[in-house]
Amino acid sequence: MPVSYAKLFDLMNQKGLKKVDLRKVYKINPKTVDSLVNNRSVTVDTIIQLCEILDCQPGDLMEYIPKEVQE
Repeated sequence: MPVSYAKLFDLMNQKGLKKVDLRKVYKINPKTVDSLVNNRSVTVDTIIQLCEILDCQPGDLMEYIPKEVQE
């Protein structure tokens, strides 16, 4: 997938938020959290929800990785 959510997890770490908090506190589906961990597609609604939780913009959560860099 040409996207990385490393920025999301860095931001969560800075704010003291854990993946389990996304599931238990914010009721994000475990499959969605797994998709984020594995840099797979998630819905725009999920990105918006994460922006609201972390008070940030989408670019603060994800980064486009060009295909030639992935290989």
